[in-house]
Amino acid sequence: MNNMTQRDAFWNKVYEIALKNKDIIVISADMGASALDNFRRDLPSHFVNVGIAEQNGILIATGLTLSGKKVFVYAIAPFITLRCLEQIRVNNAIMKIPLTLVGVGAGFGYDDSGPTHHITEDIAILRAMPHITIHSVTDSVMASAIAEISCKMKMPNYVRLDRGVFPNLYDRNSDFTEGLCVLKESKDYYIVSTGCMTHAALDIADKLKRKKINVGVIDVYTLPINVSLFLKIIKGAKKLITLEEHFLSGGFGSLVCEVLNDNDLLIPVKRIGLPIDRGYCYKYGGREIIRSYYGVDKESMERQIIEFLA
Repeated sequence: MNNMTQRDAFWNKVYEIALKNKDIIVISADMGASALDNFRRDLPSHFVNVGIAEQNGILIATGLTLSGKKVFVYAIAPFITLRCLEQIRVNNAIMKIPLTLVGVGAGFGYDDSGPTHHITEDIAILRAMPHITIHSVTDSVMASAIAEISCKMKMPNYVRLDRGVFPNLYDRNSDFTEGLCVLKESKDYYIVSTGCMTHAALDIADKLKRKKINVGVIDVYTLPINVSLFLKIIKGAKKLITLEEHFLSGGFGSLVCEVLNDNDLLIPVKRIGLPIDRGYCYKYGGREIIRSYYGVDKESMERQIIEFLA
């Protein structure tokens, strides 16, 4: 079991790069992280705490970026995205200023803080804007690699980090430039997932294997999807299932359906995510309790998949 959060893995790598590259600047909206203490202690002139003022953080970052700096702006995911939509649209999408937005708490990562801290619409909203790449991170190895990739990006990107600790699915030699990876092979059926749902997808695939149902798993961690590679992988598949901890409307599953439709592929797809008609969830007691409210706990997802494949 990996014991490093995606957040610490990401910031440790940024710190490592910043020791050599004095153009790296981190702007925090009053966020804590043990890895950020390295910046405060060793690189104080490269760290700005703007307080709980994410919109101002993006404006400051914009000015610094235009002066030649590589800037990361960091906050809880709903606040660095939804609260800052106008700033992101103008500064990132319209003006193509290559800030890296870093949000922690993807999906129900802040399961103890209620729906204001859940982020269940960010993929739908940000992918509607041109020029923004979304990195939906799966484990801490990937988080570290995406930090390095972000430093080299010439266009805006949003890094979607989970708050929880998950086992590492990748190793340090993994290549994350393709945007997606087949974690389990299959001829007929694939679960296509993103972020923490990839861990659930692998668990479900293992359970189905014991029931003589072979379902593969594709982890899509960069959006927009690498279409040519995705189509190559699913060629010949009979059915696809998408998993996401995000509202279904306009989310990851919708994106997969768009890719299929735009390429004239008629493959049945079962989208599993948060039904919009369930609204926001005010339940507490942990992530699985919230997931069960929406029917995306592991047992419910396994049941839906078996029914779909029957």
